[in-house]
Amino acid sequence: MPIIFEESTRCFHLSNDRISYILRLAAGAYPLHLYWGRRVRTVSDDLLSRLCPYTDESFSLHETPLDLLPQECPVMGGGDLREGMLAVRHGDGTAALDLRYAGHTILDGKPALPGLPCARGEGAQTLLLTLRDAQSGLTVELAHTIYADTDIVARSARIVNGGTSPLVLERALSACVDFEKADFSLLTLSGAWARERQIATRPLVQGDQGVSTTRGASSVQTSPFLALLAPGANETQGDVYAMALCYSGSFAASVQVDQHGMARAQLGIQPVDFAWTLEPGASFQTPEAYLCYSPEGLGGMSRQLHTLVHAHITTGPYARTNRPLLINNWEATYFGFDEEKLLSLAKTAHDVGIDLFVLDDGWFGHRDSDNSSLGDWVDDLRKLPHGLSGLSEKIHALGMKFGLWVEPEMISPDSDLYRAHPDWCIHAGNRMRIESRHQLVLDLSRQDVRDYIVDAISAALRRGNVDYVKWDMNRNINMWGSEALPAARQKELGHRYILGLYDIMRRVIAQFPDVLFESCAGGGGRFDLGLMCLMPQAWCSDDTDAWMRCRIQYATSLVFPPSTMGAHVSAVPNHQTGRISPLETRAAVAMGGTYGYELDLGKLPREELETIARLNERVKAMQTVLLYGTFYRLRSPFEGNECAFMSVSPDRREAVVTHVHALAQPNTKPALLRLAGLDPALDYRDEETGRVYGGDELMYHGIAPKLPLGDYTATQFHLLAL
Repeated sequence: MPIIFEESTRCFHLSNDRISYILRLAAGAYPLHLYWGRRVRTVSDDLLSRLCPYTDESFSLHETPLDLLPQECPVMGGGDLREGMLAVRHGDGTAALDLRYAGHTILDGKPALPGLPCARGEGAQTLLLTLRDAQSGLTVELAHTIYADTDIVARSARIVNGGTSPLVLERALSACVDFEKADFSLLTLSGAWARERQIATRPLVQGDQGVSTTRGASSVQTSPFLALLAPGANETQGDVYAMALCYSGSFAASVQVDQHGMARAQLGIQPVDFAWTLEPGASFQTPEAYLCYSPEGLGGMSRQLHTLVHAHITTGPYARTNRPLLINNWEATYFGFDEEKLLSLAKTAHDVGIDLFVLDDGWFGHRDSDNSSLGDWVDDLRKLPHGLSGLSEKIHALGMKFGLWVEPEMISPDSDLYRAHPDWCIHAGNRMRIESRHQLVLDLSRQDVRDYIVDAISAALRRGNVDYVKWDMNRNINMWGSEALPAARQKELGHRYILGLYDIMRRVIAQFPDVLFESCAGGGGRFDLGLMCLMPQAWCSDDTDAWMRCRIQYATSLVFPPSTMGAHVSAVPNHQTGRISPLETRAAVAMGGTYGYELDLGKLPREELETIARLNERVKAMQTVLLYGTFYRLRSPFEGNECAFMSVSPDRREAVVTHVHALAQPNTKPALLRLAGLDPALDYRDEETGRVYGGDELMYHGIAPKLPLGDYTATQFHLLAL
């Protein structure tokens, strides 16, 4: 898996056994993007001359139209009139840049990014390509990493002010790819609270298109990801080019189609309301972006990204192990609980085989609703007379683990913390402080605020002897402003907030290395690769309705594997949609994620408790393949009345297939479901029915799910090779 620099052609060729990524220095100075796709051995001189016709003698910025060329690092204020990756404002107010090749280094592995999460570099090689603007002294170090085990190219940029005067960075994206043609469909993930990550697909047209957010988080409205589908590409076949960002703040993902039909795809920090002052000698690091090429459609793309997550993103003791089955008290009690009620719920949960009891919101301050006490992380002795420590001790005595909900980034105006430090929240000077959900956002750019959060949250976790943490964030940011930043640096606040968040999380996690951390943001409002580097799972959505979760989890799986998706069985009628679906269906869908419960077990009849006990045994028997198997989407809930997906063990000897049928219809016959990823030479027994099928039969002919009797029914097959 070498990265090769061919001196004669001035080409850099990044490749593994399956893909190639090639760029060339035009006139030995300007990096142009030549190729990204299936692996090629080399690029011929004839092809080079057509793709990049400029030699040292013929290339001149005075005459060469840069906006006709596929560039690797386009800049604003140069000869390219399209939107660029970088924009810099000099001391004289101008913004011109002329970045030229100044050297390169090829490394085994990959360097960490200062202050930012990123993928690890096992089995990888990295090209560090240095460009320099001679007049200002600005240098840009482009990092390109290619992996042996997944068809991913990781890209980022480090910008350094090597001059003698301050510079203002106004645009700093992580990756750009220029395509010679624009005959693609653009796929993005968009939605809203309780409808996160819905698939949206449309043909590219001339002009700008894409998704972005200015909310301070990757958000429920958008996701830091885009994919370009070549004509004919679908779930199982065709060329797909995807980009995903390892970042948790405001971002922009765009495709610009120019007048000549070229398409420029870019991804990075949202340029709107962003600026960063670089003093002489100072540097700025962009987040990491992951470029994925698949000739096997969206399914192939997802499996490459899932490999990246499992092998190089998630970390900690739970990154590659099974997760405890949990019950969260939120939808069972909301704020109305006491220790006795919690212990009763925990005892019933233990009796049906649940491993972990999670205490959600309302345990601290005087919080009987969502209008107070955020920031006051002290036990409410009215509800918990023995405090967190007493409750935790009793939960552990049952043989269960104990988990806790926190929302460290927020502050309630009705709190002791706010009364003591009203300047600690993000606010715009003396203007009105606009609340959302009766809360404001703490200014994580401040060291004193970060230190307080780390100390207060760590004390609570230590007091509760916790085994699991749900780290929530229930509102986005407006009225941007920080009393700790000078006027000229206020546009740095959005990125500084995210850097502060990563710092806090790292410091807390370091004190509790054996704890399972799950991120949350009003549901799936910060479901991104940045947080996955720190916490191996995230609450997928506050919407626990089984059919809506089919859509949400199906689309989420485009980028993220099931092991990252928090999914629970909840009560019916569902609290978000009012829908009634069978217990077995709710469980089958939740098995597409990390699995847990969000309901009052004490209100269920004995028969349902017995069913839950059997389901829990089933989940534990299948969890390794459910969480870490190779994942295949079989039928899309965005295209019809069904949803189907499956996971297959690496040795292809075990598989779990889930099929959900939404609305029942009369006088129909079973539609055969063709499976994927099995060994055609093996025979498989369905553990539920005992029937035996050939792997070739299951993949090429198919298997018939049960005919639905009633709405929202599910069929599962647990297949084991004979």
